[in-house]
Amino acid sequence: MARLSIAVIFAAASVLLSVTARACPALIEGVPPDRLKALSQGVNADGWIADPRSAPPRSLLRELRKAGLSHIRLPVPADFVMPRFAAKAEIDGRLRSVDAALKTLLELGYSVSIDLHSGERFNALHKDDPPGAMAEMKSAWTGLARVMQRHPYDRVFAELLNEPDVDAAQWQNEVRELAGFIRGLLPQTTLITGPVNWQRADSLPDFTPLDDPNVVYAIHFYDPMVFTHQAHWDPNEPLHDVSGLPYPIRADDPRVQQLREQLTALGKPKTLAMVDRAIPDRGIDQWLEPAAAWQRQYSHPIIINEFGVLKAGAPRDSRLRWLAGVTAYARQQCWGWTHWEMSQGFGLADAVTGKPDREALRALLGTR
Repeated sequence: MARLSIAVIFAAASVLLSVTARACPALIEGVPPDRLKALSQGVNADGWIADPRSAPPRSLLRELRKAGLSHIRLPVPADFVMPRFAAKAEIDGRLRSVDAALKTLLELGYSVSIDLHSGERFNALHKDDPPGAMAEMKSAWTGLARVMQRHPYDRVFAELLNEPDVDAAQWQNEVRELAGFIRGLLPQTTLITGPVNWQRADSLPDFTPLDDPNVVYAIHFYDPMVFTHQAHWDPNEPLHDVSGLPYPIRADDPRVQQLREQLTALGKPKTLAMVDRAIPDRGIDQWLEPAAAWQRQYSHPIIINEFGVLKAGAPRDSRLRWLAGVTAYARQQCWGWTHWEMSQGFGLADAVTGKPDREALRALLGTR
C-alpha cells in the first residue's frame, strides 16, 4: 500500500509539471527565469561553514548534481561573521571558507544561496538592541558581498536572514533597510527573504513584499511537526517520545492507536495532545495555502527553502510520501524547493557511507 501511495503521488507530480510549464511565466516578474530554474530543486549544506571539516564529499555533491539538484543553500552562522561576536581573524577565516565552498559548488554546476543563518546570540541582540543588530547584519553582509563579488552574480544569491526572531512589524521595517543596503553592494544579485515566526507559510500573508523586483520569498515547512520532528534529539522535547507515527495521520490507523496507548501508559499528556491535534491531517495543500494565496495576490516567486523529516523515528514509507507531496505541491504552485538537509538527521545521504538515498531523491524529484 505504501508503494502504491507513493506511485500515485509521483504520477500526480508528472501532471503538475506540465501544468507548471504553462502557468509559471506569469509569476516570474523581476527575477530572471534562469535563476528561478536554478532554485527549483536543491538541498541545504548545513554545517559546512560552521566546521569546514564537515564539508560534503565532492563525490556526493557530484551524484546529487547528476540526479538533478541544481541549488545548494549554504547556511553561514551569523555569529561567525559579525564583529560583535567574533574577532576579525575569525571572521576572515569564515569568509575564506565561504569563498572555498562557492568555488567548489560553482565548479560542480550548482547555483548557491548564501544564507545569513541567525543563532542564539544574534537573536538575543536582535530583540534587545535592534539598531545594534542592524549594524551587525550590515557588517556581515559587507564581508559576504566582497566574497560574492568574485563569483558570477547570476549564480550566487543572497538570503538576508534566516528565520528572523522578532515581531512582524520590526522585521518589516528592517528588511526594507537591509535589502536596500545589500542591493547597493550587489546590484544585480537576486535576494531571498521571508517572514517571521520560523518563516511559516501562514506568516507570509502578513509580510508586505519589497519594492525591489529581483527578490524570491522563502518559507519553511515542517507541518505537522509531530510527524516531521518525531524522535526529536532533545530528550526534554515532548516529540522525543514520539516514534513510528505514520503520514497521513488518521485516528483509525492501528499505528496511531498503538502510539496513543503508549503515550498514555508513559504518562505523557502533553505529547499525546500534540498527536491528537494533528488528527485529522490537514493535508499539505491546506498547510501551504496561505502562501499560495499570497502569491496569487502579489505574483512574486516563492521557494520552500527548508523542509524535511527526521529519519530517526518516522516510518520510511511515510517520510517518502510526505517529501513527494511537498515537492509535487511546490511544482504545482511554481515554487522552488530546497530540502533540509544533506547528511545529518534529516539528510538525503547516509552520514556514514556518504551515499545518497536514491528513493528519497526520486520522491523529491517526482520520478520513479
